[in-house]
Amino acid sequence: MAAPAEHVLAQLAGPLGLITLNRPDKLNALTEDMVNALGEILTAWVHDDAVKVVVLAGAGDRGFCAGGDIKGFYEAIAEDRHADFLRFLSREFEVDQLIATYPKPVVAFMDGLCMGGGVGLAGHAGVRIVTPRSQVGMPEAKIGYSPDVGGTHLLGQAPGHLGEYLAATGEAMGAGDAIDAGFADFCMAEDGFDDLLATLHDLAGEEVETAVGMGPQSDHIVAALEVLLAVQPPAETRRLGAQQPWIDAAFSRDTLPEILAVLDSLPSPQATAAAEAVRANSPLSVETGIAAVRAARAENFLPDAFARELRIAEFLMNYPDLPEGIRAQIIDKDRNPAWFAAELTAEHRQAMADVVHTEPGTAGP
Repeated sequence: MAAPAEHVLAQLAGPLGLITLNRPDKLNALTEDMVNALGEILTAWVHDDAVKVVVLAGAGDRGFCAGGDIKGFYEAIAEDRHADFLRFLSREFEVDQLIATYPKPVVAFMDGLCMGGGVGLAGHAGVRIVTPRSQVGMPEAKIGYSPDVGGTHLLGQAPGHLGEYLAATGEAMGAGDAIDAGFADFCMAEDGFDDLLATLHDLAGEEVETAVGMGPQSDHIVAALEVLLAVQPPAETRRLGAQQPWIDAAFSRDTLPEILAVLDSLPSPQATAAAEAVRANSPLSVETGIAAVRAARAENFLPDAFARELRIAEFLMNYPDLPEGIRAQIIDKDRNPAWFAAELTAEHRQAMADVVHTEPGTAGP
C-alpha cells in the first residue's frame, strides 16, 4: 500500500503494518499532510484482514517525532490563519483518538526524541516502547502553549501531582521516568527494532483475544515483548520517583503563586531548578496547563480532554505569548521570550477558567 504523503511510509511485512514517519531532517515533525496520511493509512488498515498489528516508528536515529511543525504554526498565527491551525489540530486529535481506540494492537517505538505531537501518536497506543536514549515530554509551556494531543489526559493520570510538574516546567522524561509516569510500557535496546519486528511477526500469528486499544490483546503483547526484549532503563533516567514528595507538596497547591512559594521554601536544588523552569515559561501557559491537567484528571475521559485542548488552543492563539514563544525558541533561537505578563490578572485567570471548564457540547469564548 502506497502512503499518500512522501513523509509517511507504509508497508506490509507479513501480518505487520509498518508506518514510518519519514522526515528525519526535521526530527519527523508532523505536518498536516503527514497527519492526513496517517489517518488514511490507519483507517484503511482497520478493514485489511492481512494487518494484525500496526507498528509506528520514526526514520533516522535522532527521534520518533519531535512534535508538530512549529514553524508552520508560527506562520499560520502570524498571518492570522487561525482556522488553518485549528483545522490541523482537530485532524491531529482525530488521528490520536483513532489510535487510542484502534481495533488492532498498535505498537509505538519511541526511540530518541518523542515530544508533543509524537506523544499524541505513541502515548495512546496499546504498546509503548522507549529506549535508553528516549526523551519523552510535553514542552508546550516553553513556547507559550499548553499540552495537547491528549497529553493532559496522560499527565492527569501520572502519579500524584507529577502531571502538573511536567506541564508547568516542560521537562522531558528519560526512559525510566516515562515508564513510571505512565507514558510508556517498557524499555528495549535502541538497536533492537529488527528483533521487535521479528518477535511481533511471531506473536501476531498466535490466537489471542480480539480487543481494542489497551485491552487484553495489547496487554498480551506487552507482556510477551517485555519478557523477550526488555532491558532495564538506565538508572539516571529514573529520578522523578525520588522527588515525588516535594513535587506533590508544591504542585498540589491551588495557584501558581502558591506553588512557587512552596518551591522557593524548599532546600532541594531540584525544587529550585523547577521554580526557575516554571518562571522561565509563559505564566498564561503554565496556569492554563495546570488547570487543564487537573480537569482531565477529574474526568479521566480522553475525548473530553481533546475537546478541552482544542478550546485552549483557540484561546491561547489570541494572546501574544504563543508567537513570541515560538519566535524565541524556534525562529530566532535567542531563548529569551518577552511574555506579555509576568503575572496573570484576575481577568486573565477568569478567561482561562471559562475555557478550561466549559461543558462539553457548549461553545467556548
